[in-house]
Amino acid sequence: MSVDVSKTPREQGYFFPAEFAPQVAIWLSWPHKEESWPGKIASIYPPYCAFVKEITRGQYVNINVSGPEMELFARQLLEDAGVNMKAVRFYHHPTNDAWCRDHGPAFLINPEKQSKVIVDWDYNAWGGKYPPFDLDDVIPTLIGEKLGIPVFHPGIIMEGGSVEFNGKGSLMTSRSCLLNPNRNPHLSQDKIEQYLRDYYGVEQILWVSDGIVGDDTDGHIDDTVRFVNEDTVITVIEEDKSDDNYQLLHDNLQELKEMRLLNGKQLNIIELPMPAEIIYEDQRLPASYANFLITNLSVIVPTFRSDRDSKALDIIQQCFPDRKVVGIDSLDIIWGLGSFHCLSQQEPLV
Repeated sequence: MSVDVSKTPREQGYFFPAEFAPQVAIWLSWPHKEESWPGKIASIYPPYCAFVKEITRGQYVNINVSGPEMELFARQLLEDAGVNMKAVRFYHHPTNDAWCRDHGPAFLINPEKQSKVIVDWDYNAWGGKYPPFDLDDVIPTLIGEKLGIPVFHPGIIMEGGSVEFNGKGSLMTSRSCLLNPNRNPHLSQDKIEQYLRDYYGVEQILWVSDGIVGDDTDGHIDDTVRFVNEDTVITVIEEDKSDDNYQLLHDNLQELKEMRLLNGKQLNIIELPMPAEIIYEDQRLPASYANFLITNLSVIVPTFRSDRDSKALDIIQQCFPDRKVVGIDSLDIIWGLGSFHCLSQQEPLV
């Protein structure tokens, strides 16, 4: 069945499925930028390899590397960690950084056509904060060419961590990020919503106001609100009224309570604690248990050596009775200002 890239994906019946839908693979970009983890990049490889190992229990892991030398380095670390290398595939696609959720391909599916497409949004490293980003910007198109999948180019800035889907026509996002003038200053909220509908194949855009303190993405939704099924969200809350996150997360919660889905239902809302504050070199880090990755067999959750870790894992496990919830230490990884969801992008089964 042919795809017309001059029309929108939505016009041709394509949509971005929920993360809890069946997957073929998880895409990663191997971490190599030392400036993202100053003085710590070597320490992130053990938890990163544990992350890859867990994913490969149920699906492929596709990893972007700069070339043969980086592939050899990555292979050695993964093999030493006991990863099932039969489930790991390397692609020689050079990147600037490791945050594949934001620079990786957005895969949309059309189940009737048994067909898949990629949307390649423009990427500017969260408002031009971390140049250069030219290599990251072309990753989705390189993957589309390699896999023989049609690629759409909407021509506006968008990041995978800024949007969350229930798979039934609803998309959740935050005003602080998508309406930030460092992304698409020429576009109104209405215009941005139209792009989201046209290129993610959704019907409804739901907005919360803000993201957590320390988040250099200006408030990505994957640190605050996540769909766990089509009408249920997990949202992080802060119980300490003196914490800088308390009021903004309280406000988000009130907004969620007022939302209605396309079928008229209220959201089922499950509250998830925030970890205790993590400060490194006088900087508040954006640690959140909501930055988990849903895979076919597991839900991989960042933990922070906090006394709230076990409670958070228990709450998430109750939301996913058919998957194993696995906590992996993310205390060093979060120094890069992101965690497992930020590092990964799923490729759905069609």
